[in-house]
Amino acid sequence: MQASVLVSLALVAAWLIYTRWSDSRRRQRNKLPPGPPCHPIIGNMLQLGPNPHKSLANLSKTYGPLMFLKLGSQSVIVASSPETAKEVLQKHGHVFTTPFTPNAVCVHGHGDVSMAMLPAASDIWKKIRRIAREKLFSSPALHATQDIRRERLRKLNDYINTCSGEGRPMNVGEATFTTMFNLMFATFFSIEIIQYGVINKEFQEHVKAITRYMAVPNVADFFPIFAPLDPQGLRRKLTHHFGSLLELVQSLIDQRLQERTTSSYHKKSDFLETLLDLSQGNEYDLSIKEIKHLFVDLIIAGSETSAATTEWAMVELLLHPDKMGKLKAELKSVVGEKIIVEESDISRLPYLQATINEVLRHHPPVPLLVPHVAEDEARVNDYTIPKNARIFVNVWAIMRDPSIWNDSESFEPERFLNNDINFGGQHLELIPFGSGRRICPGMPLASRMLPCMVATMCHNFNWKLEKGSESKKLQREDVFGVAVQKKTHLRAIPIKV
Repeated sequence: MQASVLVSLALVAAWLIYTRWSDSRRRQRNKLPPGPPCHPIIGNMLQLGPNPHKSLANLSKTYGPLMFLKLGSQSVIVASSPETAKEVLQKHGHVFTTPFTPNAVCVHGHGDVSMAMLPAASDIWKKIRRIAREKLFSSPALHATQDIRRERLRKLNDYINTCSGEGRPMNVGEATFTTMFNLMFATFFSIEIIQYGVINKEFQEHVKAITRYMAVPNVADFFPIFAPLDPQGLRRKLTHHFGSLLELVQSLIDQRLQERTTSSYHKKSDFLETLLDLSQGNEYDLSIKEIKHLFVDLIIAGSETSAATTEWAMVELLLHPDKMGKLKAELKSVVGEKIIVEESDISRLPYLQATINEVLRHHPPVPLLVPHVAEDEARVNDYTIPKNARIFVNVWAIMRDPSIWNDSESFEPERFLNNDINFGGQHLELIPFGSGRRICPGMPLASRMLPCMVATMCHNFNWKLEKGSESKKLQREDVFGVAVQKKTHLRAIPIKV
């Protein structure tokens, strides 16, 4: 009995040694990038852990800035430096431009018309991208909707005032989400859908669940043979959450279409009106299905990432009173007694801009960006990138790299003063919104709302953490997802200055 056990263990050990040896030989023969040894069948799946961006960053310290892994049956390439990110996102962008579409997201036909999921060569992608760029996020379009954003900031300020007057802590995460969610719906549909201080679990949970489940490592993606079984239930969950948002958007579209048939209807100046006009014109072949799924993409991307980033900004400023003091002094000097910080003020507030840059460096909203697929075999840094390999750009690792950033773990907005580094996509050491053809189309809106929300909360208020939540470790606990969220929302008491 004992001898048979020893023989079995010896066979297992021999198999592991053989598979690691053959994996090494295969890498050398194909000139694949270096990477950790693979286990049989599962490859490197166990090395991802609950925070893949951090696990992959640690692995890159050993295996380099261009790394090969095997996740189940899928080949994966991870770029973890500005140089390799430039190769992937810009130099070879035409090869790596197709996004990887997780199995669980292919529900309600979303993968067929989603701007985030379609390849750049797709006519639908080109059409929707052009519409978003020209009709929603262009400078003229954003200027036309500036009053909508100013009104949302005024309501945020009023809610902070209410909490201050009552001496009660404010849930910063829920307040920033409410601000961004209402901004999206006011811009798109001329309505507000949730209220400050009211538990809005339904809408918030749909958005948060989608961003969380989309990023969960899925066995169905690692082993496509298991996709029909949906072993983790992710497809079932996303079917529910996507379906609820699509149903809401469809009802708003149907209502508007009905209103447009009446003789008493007055045209609105929102994005829905623009898209319906385009769908009924000759310039674009735009369907109601494409409009509906575009709205869902924009709601998910625009509300959660900006809300989470603003919450992280407040966390860091509360944990660094000296930085908060510098920001408040600048706001007082430039903005004076004004209640709302205008978008036109941002260019005159260098410390505010530096603070936003540092928050995005320290807490990138999408730490691994959107993964892509190699449409063909390519050569990067003398290594072979196999066709159909998944490509990750670990911006979290790049923006925490001590060889790039002095004292990289510290929150230091001052590092961005008196230099021209920004998050526009050209400085590869700071690319929280990506770079190249697939750069986030909503970046122009984020560049306006993020500083204005942070400034609105800081300008006329002091803040005190809720009793018992002063721990820096507690405040920095996060949950991995498409957007990295705080594990527990920031609760702090505003004090009117």
